[in-house]
Amino acid sequence: MIPAFFPQTARLSDRVPYNFSEFEPLLDSLEAARLLSIHPKTLKKMARRGEVRAAHIGKLWRFRASDLQEWLCSQYRAG
Repeated sequence: MIPAFFPQTARLSDRVPYNFSEFEPLLDSLEAARLLSIHPKTLKKMARRGEVRAAHIGKLWRFRASDLQEWLCSQYRAG
């Protein structure tokens, strides 16, 4: 039983106006580096420099495959 002083909380899907079925899964540095065929430390260094879009969550880096693909396409255009 929940004490009366705690408000009843709705499900997350009721509180957040976002469709989680469309949420793009995040890749860790190993998975993302494997997609680009580079070393994970190189990818983390690129993320720290802001060369690649990434989310720094605590001590971990997370990447979207779509951001990596966009970055890779921009490298082809630039080179």
